[in-house]
Amino acid sequence: MPCSIKGQVDAQQVLNIGRNVLGMEDYMLSIQYFNQAIKAKPYMADPYFFRALAKLNLDDYSGAESDCNLAIERNKFKAEAYKVRGFARQRQGKDSLAVADYEIGLEYNPYDKYFLFYKGVAESELKRYEKADTTFGILLRHYPRFDEGYAARGRMNVLRGDTLNALEDINKALELNRTQINPFLMRAEIEGRRGEWEKALEDMDEAIRLMPEEEDLYINRAYLRYNNNDFFGAMSDYNYALELNPENLQARFNRALLRFEVRDLRKSAEDFGEVLKKDPQNFHARYNRALINLQIDHPSAAFADFRMIAERYPRFYPVYYGMAEARRMQGDLRGAFAYMNKADDMVRKYVDNPEKNPLDRPTISSAANVNSRKDRDEELSDEEVMNKFNQLITNADVNETRLSYNERIKGKVQDRNLQIELEPLYSLSFKAPAVSLRALSNYFRELDLLNQQRYITEPLHLVSAGESLSTESELQEQFDKADGYTAAISSGKARPVDYLARGVVRSMLKNYEEAEEDFTKAIEGAEGFVVAYMGRAYARYMNSFSREEMRKEGEIRGAMSDYDEALKLNPNLVYAWFNKGNIYYGLRDYTSALQCYNEALKIDPEFGQAYFNRGLSYLQSGNRAQAFSDLGKAGELGVLPSYNILKRMR
Repeated sequence: MPCSIKGQVDAQQVLNIGRNVLGMEDYMLSIQYFNQAIKAKPYMADPYFFRALAKLNLDDYSGAESDCNLAIERNKFKAEAYKVRGFARQRQGKDSLAVADYEIGLEYNPYDKYFLFYKGVAESELKRYEKADTTFGILLRHYPRFDEGYAARGRMNVLRGDTLNALEDINKALELNRTQINPFLMRAEIEGRRGEWEKALEDMDEAIRLMPEEEDLYINRAYLRYNNNDFFGAMSDYNYALELNPENLQARFNRALLRFEVRDLRKSAEDFGEVLKKDPQNFHARYNRALINLQIDHPSAAFADFRMIAERYPRFYPVYYGMAEARRMQGDLRGAFAYMNKADDMVRKYVDNPEKNPLDRPTISSAANVNSRKDRDEELSDEEVMNKFNQLITNADVNETRLSYNERIKGKVQDRNLQIELEPLYSLSFKAPAVSLRALSNYFRELDLLNQQRYITEPLHLVSAGESLSTESELQEQFDKADGYTAAISSGKARPVDYLARGVVRSMLKNYEEAEEDFTKAIEGAEGFVVAYMGRAYARYMNSFSREEMRKEGEIRGAMSDYDEALKLNPNLVYAWFNKGNIYYGLRDYTSALQCYNEALKIDPEFGQAYFNRGLSYLQSGNRAQAFSDLGKAGELGVLPSYNILKRMR
């Protein structure tokens, strides 16, 4: 952030702030800091490297590759830049270039874990199995307890058809770590191919336990359940996949087929209709819907679907038999005979001379991709074509190696392995809170009085900290605002509210160290400044994530002290109680967290977020009954994630 009204930038300071923000996973904001460091000192390699890492986390792999190029131009010995560039290239399908980057990195550090790991995966994708085997061998010799290495080598063995060694590696990966999803998925795939449906289901159950929000896993488990003759379980999985994502065409298509099989014809036709709304060129769905419409006595609708297929595939003879049946049902016997004769003639000519009179075979999507199908013809017999028209679809993508960049600049603010997260703390902001289902505004007396007095040109708001700046223009607006308050403070006539305002802006920009300093000056200049205590408490707590252990503890104690001071001045400050509860929850002191949420709910019995977080605290404490009650109340008050958690708990 600019450090003076002349716009002079301490590039290293800005870079450090950007790295802290990157560690907090606010990638767009971190990029703005790195941009400033680059403008100040364009010859430095680090800002380009860290900007590349931020872009990588935003799935901007091309941008990450370009920034790594710039970092390497400035410092060709920066080994981590080759790792990030290699990973970015790998995610773009440039596996050969990725391998070249990893080999350069290995010249600097021949036994780097992730250079070896990513290289082995890329070589597997290139089908260089012997080289991949050698790479994984070196990796696992130096890191014999690296479960992801065994899983990746297991997948490589699956790709080259060595199921025996694949299972040995997969079992070893699971022996070392049962919290990784890839080994369970790969083993389930192997077991499914062998027809070992019960074993495959056990592994898929474990995968779903690890990633309960991944709808494609339910689609694949439904396929296993179907093959194990558990039609009810398969239907339940398709239903739940569609609850998670109503737009999932694979789940919709499969449910339609299953409903067709159990003779729930009208609902089956409805599902095929929903597929066709999103994907009008899906001739699987159109053909099956036409067959259903014949059976439920809707011949005109059936004829319309058959005719659309015939327009696209005029030599796909089965549709003419369908059109003949539709005409017969409508009483048009002459039309029925005409279509039947056309189909018979087409088949007869094909039998006499297949090369001269080929038949159309509508493109059949692979068992992986109804949503983004490419037109391609497969060499299939007529019987295989029709069988595939009625084949359940699985999602092959979920069985691929889930490659993610494992290197981290620092620890994350939140434990991403947790499947549920608290409703976040409340913080001060110049950005108005988003409209929510909750009836009450985020009001407290001192903030309202401050806004009424108009000491600051625009009102301050109390918002959920989950509502971050989301666009580049919003970010630039706050940087400009910081410059404005810096100019006012530098004039020598600074008021406590000026420091407060700049502290809020810096907090919004996640520059918590300087924000804390501003809030402190505001408190020193105005006794009993409740709003500033709330701002400093939040900045101190967030600043703790970029501190070593002793200073981290000091920041947390300081945050608690500030919330306590605010509560002395205003005992009904519900958001101070709520934020304290969140901090205790993060420290795993669930008893103290419950006490804080209890106090918040005494003040505001309609505080849905407090019910939600108290419910999670009860859940962590083992009190499921009270957790159910609180989460139900939170959902009633507009905290929608409650319902999903309740469903999973049940």
